[in-house]
Amino acid sequence: RAGPWGVCEETAILHGGFLLAARLTQPRPLRELRKADWPRVGPPITDALGEIGARCPSPLQHSLWKKEAVAIVWAKVLLPGPPAASLDQGWKEDGFFSVGRMIPDVNHTVLFELVKALGAPRLFVQLLLALPQDVPRGELEHLVEYIASETSPSDVGFFLDVWWEVMKHKEGQEDATVSTFSTLIRQHGCESSLDDGLQPPKRFKGDPGSLNDPPAATSLLTVLIEGLKQTYRSIALPRVRCYALANLVELLSVFSELEPEGSPLPVAEYLDKVSSVVSLWTSDTESQFHHRRLDEKVKEAERSMSLLSTAKLSREELFVGLEFLCSLLHAWGEELQGTLNSSEELCYESYRLLDVLTTFGKNLVCFSETRGLDEDETRIVLELTQITKGFLKEISTSLKSKDLDTSLVSSVAMTIIEQKLDRHVEMCSIFASEKTWPFSKDWVDCLVKSKALFQKPELVLKLLETLVNFAMSRQDKDGRELQMQVTKAIVECYTELLLTDKNKVISGVLASWGGPGLSLNLQVVMEGFQEDLNVTFNQITKSVSDEGLTRAVASVARLMLLYPEATVKQVCNLAVVNLGAHQFLAQILCSFPALSFLETHDDPGRPRSLVVRCLEEAVWGRLSTAREEEQFLEFLSFLMQPSSAAPLVSSAEVTKAFVLPYLKSDSAQIELSLQILNKVLGIQSCSEEHWIKSCHPFPLLLSLCKLLDGYTKYWHQPRDQLFPSLESKDLVLNILCQLCEVVRPETAPSPELWVQSLAWLHRKVASLDWTVGLRLKKLYGDHFKNEVPATLFEICTLPEDEWTSQPLPAYGPGSGLLAWMECCCVSTALRETMLTLLTVNVDNPEEVNLFSKGFLVALIQVFPWCSHSEWKRLTHVVENLLQRQVLHVPYTLEYVQYMPLLNLRPFACYLQFSVLFLRGFQLLCSSSCSTWLPAEAWLHVVQLYCGSLMDLLGSVKSAAGPPSHPAEDRTSTQEVSFICIQMFCHVLHVAAMLPDKGCSEPLVVVALEILSQYETFSSADTSPSNTLRRANERHFLESITDNVSDKALRGTLLQKLSKLGA
Repeated sequence: RAGPWGVCEETAILHGGFLLAARLTQPRPLRELRKADWPRVGPPITDALGEIGARCPSPLQHSLWKKEAVAIVWAKVLLPGPPAASLDQGWKEDGFFSVGRMIPDVNHTVLFELVKALGAPRLFVQLLLALPQDVPRGELEHLVEYIASETSPSDVGFFLDVWWEVMKHKEGQEDATVSTFSTLIRQHGCESSLDDGLQPPKRFKGDPGSLNDPPAATSLLTVLIEGLKQTYRSIALPRVRCYALANLVELLSVFSELEPEGSPLPVAEYLDKVSSVVSLWTSDTESQFHHRRLDEKVKEAERSMSLLSTAKLSREELFVGLEFLCSLLHAWGEELQGTLNSSEELCYESYRLLDVLTTFGKNLVCFSETRGLDEDETRIVLELTQITKGFLKEISTSLKSKDLDTSLVSSVAMTIIEQKLDRHVEMCSIFASEKTWPFSKDWVDCLVKSKALFQKPELVLKLLETLVNFAMSRQDKDGRELQMQVTKAIVECYTELLLTDKNKVISGVLASWGGPGLSLNLQVVMEGFQEDLNVTFNQITKSVSDEGLTRAVASVARLMLLYPEATVKQVCNLAVVNLGAHQFLAQILCSFPALSFLETHDDPGRPRSLVVRCLEEAVWGRLSTAREEEQFLEFLSFLMQPSSAAPLVSSAEVTKAFVLPYLKSDSAQIELSLQILNKVLGIQSCSEEHWIKSCHPFPLLLSLCKLLDGYTKYWHQPRDQLFPSLESKDLVLNILCQLCEVVRPETAPSPELWVQSLAWLHRKVASLDWTVGLRLKKLYGDHFKNEVPATLFEICTLPEDEWTSQPLPAYGPGSGLLAWMECCCVSTALRETMLTLLTVNVDNPEEVNLFSKGFLVALIQVFPWCSHSEWKRLTHVVENLLQRQVLHVPYTLEYVQYMPLLNLRPFACYLQFSVLFLRGFQLLCSSSCSTWLPAEAWLHVVQLYCGSLMDLLGSVKSAAGPPSHPAEDRTSTQEVSFICIQMFCHVLHVAAMLPDKGCSEPLVVVALEILSQYETFSSADTSPSNTLRRANERHFLESITDNVSDKALRGTLLQKLSKLGA
């Protein structure tokens, strides 16, 4: 076809039908056709359209041709033939020219009767409302005038159908035929033909309209009411009266200020109404929709439920309508009540009337209460309210509330979803949660076909709940197959969600079914799950990278939905055993903030973290190596403080699970628990109220104090009794210090309780070693003084407002220096205080000698129980006292063959230090102390000694400067070489005295380092005698080493010496 109005076979058939009709009207032309002549003249035209319909390949094509035929006829009515002078130009420029010339001129009679015959009020309204501004009103007035004359039942039906379609019409749904028709009329303008020869010609020009013009339907509403006024006396059938009243009531309700502003019908109520309409059409053989398919019925029912009030009656027009309605209800009401009550079932028209009257009555009440009405308006509204109420009251309740078939309601809902009709999105919610529909074949098919519509977290959750309910009630083979099919569809919906929405689903799953998730009630989830879990995580751990994180999270998200607990446990386990993967796996877990879920189990008052429980059950107590413990600790740290996500577990939860139950000296996990507590305390508290408040801070402090008390008896604990290693003592001290910082009065519920708690802790600590109380000074504040042995006051001038003595049997006469040294170990601040307050009269040689001897005795008493940090504090004390020359340590030349002619004054402190260590070991290894320490204590003592020597060696190097470029103001390399030889001899001397051979390894390391430094500095000496001196020194060192009894130590050192100067 050439163009939308092109000539074709179908137009030729239509042309033939009109030619036959024109013959039948002779001698009068078709444009003068009377209403009474249509039965005789119309058949050729309708037969022609019937023939065209038979040729159409589909009902849709037939429907389109009906619309095109009506458009052509209407265009002929509105556009009279052009004058002869324009014929030559018309066929070239006018697309309608050819078809228009084929159809003879016709009038409105032909148009209206044709539409009636075709039963096409909807397409009539579509074309009517596509006409230019003001034209539709004129055309509708033609229709009213036509219907009002010689009114037949079919005329009334047609008029009411057009009215109903005008109200259901929605803008923006025009197809090509309507658009072409509209464009044609707007472009040409038109001159109406003489209608039955009675009306004068009336010209109108197509006007595209402005944005401020009211919609085309606005002026039609009053025409429709007027049409009913002119025809209502011709309406006799109750069904048609219901139809007419329903149209009028709906027009007055929706297209006026009576319509209340509010939300649409709840979707469940909306579904019931649509289903009721469909049910009525299905059971009513007289309905035009009786034979339509379900989807067509649903679409039409939805149209009738979704009226858009694009036009509004004025207040005056509204009350004219209300008065008319009032008169109709007076005239027809009683008879209609009787008819309705005598019938067993409602037809669609009566159902609609009862429905709209119910809404109308409510609207009237609201209208009268909220709008300012004058006296006449109030009278009309009141009268109409009473009539409506009385009418509905007399109708049988059973008639108004008909039970709907569940299968029909579900079919309607599924149709709305599959066809994506109005409110299909809301319908998905009902579909997902309705208990009586699921797992029919249609339900499953609908879910599978429309799963894209269910990709919302709330819908996925509802579907899962429905699935679980079904699984609990159906365990047979068919039920399991359906479960598999539906589970697959739901998981596919879930997979398409954004990660934030997936977390919402996981939160819902955990809230409903806890850690086991769907696996709790859905057995099909467990089939193949473990294999799937293993394969997924094998792939993840093989491709640890930032790029793979998104992919990994997506894979884990599916498993997390099905069985959260098992998935979390697998992550926790792999994070510990898979070397280097712990941070990546922690990132994966932290991508699921939903896992911060708190379980209540049997104790609702004490919720527990799901992740923490999984860590306890899958990992805690199974850590077999230090590497696994380290990875566990780092994994846990990341969960508490991820780089770019919210913490998955809280500091309080971790402390309660992995610290508080294990802070007992005999616990196998105590050292790891201490490391965890240290990590936790290092994390900044985000909330105003510190998390420590919920973790029983004072009992926690007491537990740490008891551990410190245990360290004072460390080497005398029974061998079979568990106790954290001495290496952990510094960790305990650090934790205690941090706790004293964070446990403040604000962490107590009230000031009174804070004071009571301090007093309780003070009482408990009183039974422990006295040094423990000193470590709590920051916590105690001014509440309690420092309590120390009375003998400490003998060697210190302690201010009595801060210090107080207590009688301690273990600290008899002469123990003041021991107590002083123990105070120095407590903290750096207290060490400096002790050094400041120490009173030694350096002018009294006897007092200095006594102090120096007492210092050495006290030092070896404290030495074995020191942690590394405590020992460092003590070495600083030694250095300070040596520099101040308060501590006298004579240096003997027992390892010197010849008098060294060197300037050793700058290094005197270091030589004295080394000799002091040697004297200490001589005393410690003497017969009087030989049984004082157990065998395992010696390794610790040697490690502290070797650590101090390494520090000492570093200090010597710093004092001497770089060996290759000695500064003029510094000592020469010969002095450093001499010091290295002395330190080497001291180390070998100590090695010879030690009672156990298991301590040689640290000594070997430090001896080799001393020899390396000796070689570095002696090689840098450029003096002429250097070669001879080095040869003599090497010979001396070898002779000393030859006397070492430990073969391994001797062999290693001799090998090193043989390479010196090689």
